[in-house]
Amino acid sequence: MLDGVSLDQLRTFVTAVDEGSFSAAARRLNRVQSAVSGWVNSLEAQIGVVLFDRSGRYPKLTPEGLLLLTDARNIVSGVDTLKARAKLMAAGLEAELSVVVDVFFPTAVVSAAAKAFASRFPLTPLRVFVEGLGAGYQPVVDGRCNLGILAPLPMVFPSLVSEGIGQLSLVTVAAPDHPLASFKRRIPKAALTKHVQLVLTDRSELSAGHDYGVKSAATWRLADLSTKHAFLRDSVGWGNMPEHMVRKDLAEGTLVSLDVEDMLPNGFALTMAAFHRASEPPGPAGRWLIDDLKARYAAETQ
Repeated sequence: MLDGVSLDQLRTFVTAVDEGSFSAAARRLNRVQSAVSGWVNSLEAQIGVVLFDRSGRYPKLTPEGLLLLTDARNIVSGVDTLKARAKLMAAGLEAELSVVVDVFFPTAVVSAAAKAFASRFPLTPLRVFVEGLGAGYQPVVDGRCNLGILAPLPMVFPSLVSEGIGQLSLVTVAAPDHPLASFKRRIPKAALTKHVQLVLTDRSELSAGHDYGVKSAATWRLADLSTKHAFLRDSVGWGNMPEHMVRKDLAEGTLVSLDVEDMLPNGFALTMAAFHRASEPPGPAGRWLIDDLKARYAAETQ
């Protein structure tokens, strides 16, 4: 009966192949050779397939044995992974880590941290989502994500606690041929209302009825920053962007910074922070990721 196949039988089969003989497998498994031969013989009897050709000095895999070897390896590896993961979970490590990252946060920093995370916690899946405004907070509030690396919103989330990651600069920009770019002095706020402002839309209901940073009555709302970036470069409108995303444009002149009345010439800063539910503080993997992101972001912005 196939249901009676044991992990010991499969592990012995794999070890016999890797070691090249039953006697070598016995030494590797710290068993007598007769036990190894017995496990392999019983496995063959249960599955109804001859795994080894024993006519020579050393056992040689049959074509059927070669095909089944991959399946045996996968089963043994899967059980070993299960045992290792269960041991880590029993010690407090998260079964998986789900993180929502603000669309403003540098992707390169997240990517580098994720690569290091995979090396440090190979048995802990990392799930990363990218959202903006309230849509970043919502999955943390409702428990779908363990952590949020988010920009501030002018509203209170009593169930969440936060820890600062670093300052992110936003700059007001437009294409060099945009009418606002032709001002030779500080741009009056009233002038902004005459031109389309490109605004990131909130895909949640958390900020319904509220606008953040909107200065113009004529707004085009976009769901992602890459589209907003393209529209800005094509002079569709003006808008605010993370400085790190338009740094190259500003250097090459494909976008220009707008000096707007009552706004700092070099933009304004947002305090990026790691958010989690107060009732569920981060475990070892989450704590490591927060610290790693903080260190990488500090290095990136120096």
